[in-house]
Order: sequence, then structure tokens, then C-alpha cells
Amino acid sequence: MGCCYTRIQIQTGRGLSIHDITPQVRACVQRAGIGEGFVVVSSRHTTLALTVNENEHRLLLDIRDFFLRLVPPRARYLHNDIHLRDCPPDEPENAHAHLIAMMLGNSEALPVHEGHLDLGRWQSVLLVELDGPRDRSVAVQVCGD
Repeated sequence: MGCCYTRIQIQTGRGLSIHDITPQVRACVQRAGIGEGFVVVSSRHTTLALTVNENEHRLLLDIRDFFLRLVPPRARYLHNDIHLRDCPPDEPENAHAHLIAMMLGNSEALPVHEGHLDLGRWQSVLLVELDGPRDRSVAVQVCGD
């Protein structure tokens, strides 16, 4: 079994934004040159999530609105008491982003079959920025034969 590691770099949007990284993940699989195996896609940040879902504009708006209602950014969170923490003074108040990331998760393991990322018809690999805009990186490890 061989493995190939790379990173995807992306500049994200403001606040909670969703970005389709399926083409970049497919390109990593193609470069790895494996026939059968899997790819693991992993966020390298605590306020960035990954998920597989449909990349449809109105659904993406629903997802954003759902999480912002569920975990409102302006609610009271202990993490946002910047003056009580040992952190830089420009640290953002982003407890909501950490909490949403925990619900969505930070990685996906996906099958590679006959040399291609094996997603369903409507599935996309979505990067969910929870505290942007930021420069982000995602680790991609492709393994197989």
C-alpha cells in the first residue's frame, strides 16, 4: 500500500462560509495514482469543519442559518472572555465557531475506487469556515494500491 500526502490551501469568506473543495480533493486522488483505497481529508484548524453534503446554494444558506441559530455568535460564552485568558489581545470572540466545528467534525474518510473519488451523485466535500475570513489549509492523505 502506498500513500501520498498534500495540503490544500484556501482563502475563506467572512463569518460562516461554505466552500466546495471536491475538485481539489479529486486532483489529489488523481496525482496519487492509486486504483483502490481511501482518502482522508482533515482540517488543520479548530474553527474549520469538513463535511460531505450537497453543494446547492439554497441548502448552503439553510446550513449556515441553522448553525447560527443553534449556536449564536453573540451568546454568552466563557471562551469569549478574552481579558480572562492568556491569549493575544486581538484574539477573536469565536467560541461559537469552536462549538459548531465540534458538531460538524474536522475530517472525512472517503473511498477511492478504480482511481477516482467515489462520491454519490449529489455529494461534495465541503469546507465550512466558521471564523473567517482566513487563510486555511486542509491535509489530504491518499492511501491504497
